[in-house]
Amino acid sequence: MKTEDFDYILPEELIAQTPLKKRDESKLLILDKETGDINHSKFSHIIDYLDNNDVLVLNDTKVIPARIIGIKEETNAVIELLMLKEKMEDTWECLTKPAKRIKVGTIVNFSDRLSAECIEVKEEGIRVFKLKYQGILYEILDELGEMPLPPYIHEKLEDKDRYQTVYAKNIGSAAAPTAGLHFTEELMKKIKEKDISIVYITLHVGLGTFRPVSVSDVSKHKMHSEFYCMSEDAANILNEAKKSNKRIISVGTTTTRTLETIMNLYGEFKACSGWTDIFIYPGYNFKAIDALITNFHLPKSTLLMLVSALASKEYIMQAYKEAIKKEYRFFSFGDSMFIK
Repeated sequence: MKTEDFDYILPEELIAQTPLKKRDESKLLILDKETGDINHSKFSHIIDYLDNNDVLVLNDTKVIPARIIGIKEETNAVIELLMLKEKMEDTWECLTKPAKRIKVGTIVNFSDRLSAECIEVKEEGIRVFKLKYQGILYEILDELGEMPLPPYIHEKLEDKDRYQTVYAKNIGSAAAPTAGLHFTEELMKKIKEKDISIVYITLHVGLGTFRPVSVSDVSKHKMHSEFYCMSEDAANILNEAKKSNKRIISVGTTTTRTLETIMNLYGEFKACSGWTDIFIYPGYNFKAIDALITNFHLPKSTLLMLVSALASKEYIMQAYKEAIKKEYRFFSFGDSMFIK
């Protein structure tokens, strides 16, 4: 299977640059994964496609303002870090620009309260830094850091909260689980009132989710690992749903990867935490989820491959063609798809 098989042409004007004024006003494409049938709606009407036998699973990770810009101590060169994951206390793996300027021992100063020393050099522009700071790190990052928006977004984000879900809770992501950005407090309330079970898991989104595929043979791509966690309550509700043949609807590819990782490891849902580098592409047999709410993904991306595994590449490409024709907005701040 070739990476090129997952390419498509997208007019640049369909790449959403800013979030909509109201989160749930986004368009919703409904794709039947068995027949390929397509319908169109609004995300605020997602509740019409859910019933009280469904379990909705959401990723409650919270994005860190993880893009910080500092000055290299010896040369005053400008250095940008994207903090990807905390390996141990105050030791972070960071995507570094320009990485070639950073060697072991290099110190970068971000303010009089925060500096970082490189302690390990890794491949693909990644460096490991030991942070030194005064006060509470996340408070400092709130002041200094920027939201780590993807490179295809060129507009400034006026409100940091719009790159967080309304249910974001556990700090640790370098990118938002964007399928969840469409939910509002009112919509969540309506879902609960319909007696639809809502379950939260955590996957801290890192490089694994948005690193492009650089190999031509899909099976040769290596995912970076990301931290996940499931509570005992979540595991119990999901196991009961499986026994009762209730539909498990995953909100987002990050949620999907967490649920499938746990099911592959244990054959059931279980209270656990760990690191996953699961890569889902066509031919994969889904064991955890029945349906998926997701955004429209980049050409040749691992996310496009995941949704193609669920609904077939043929149906997904037909749906994307239809979405382009109907001028849906694409990627992080774009419109939504429900694969049922």
